[in-house]
Amino acid sequence: MVGKKTDAAGEWMLVVAAALQCANGRWLMHRRPEGKHHAGLWEFPGGKVEPFELPSQALARELTEEVGVRCDGSQLEPAGFAEAHASEAGREIVILLYSLTMWDGEPAALEGGTIAWFTPAEVLTLAKPPLDAILAAQVVPKTLKRPEAHLPSPTDPPMSSALSAHP
Repeated sequence: MVGKKTDAAGEWMLVVAAALQCANGRWLMHRRPEGKHHAGLWEFPGGKVEPFELPSQALARELTEEVGVRCDGSQLEPAGFAEAHASEAGREIVILLYSLTMWDGEPAALEGGTIAWFTPAEVLTLAKPPLDAILAAQVVPKTLKRPEAHLPSPTDPPMSSALSAHP
């Protein structure tokens, strides 16, 4: 077929990210370390999908590498997506966001930067890379509409060191 690009692999990058939500309703966000693209901005943890890797496999791997938690890919729930054209990001990027409420391990910033827990409303106000801002705008309204969702307030006790969101 004339004009059809069948060998266009490598012209765009697939990225996966997770909205980890603990039992008190707060979300884990990662602050990009100095010296990296988007340094100082808050993002959902995750990373690039490697060739021949399913997105859920890539996200489970990235969460272990980046924040030290382990999860079963079957526990990842699709939550949203965003894409940037090459003119905006230097390369076309598609990010798939998954939500996760159960994992093993204590989150830590293993690749630099910092991590912190935020209410969904606070996530919306954080300085974020453009695609993470789009993802947050997609997932926060869904969280706020769930009747079973506990909406934390500033008077809620801080999250305990043992995450109650997982066994």
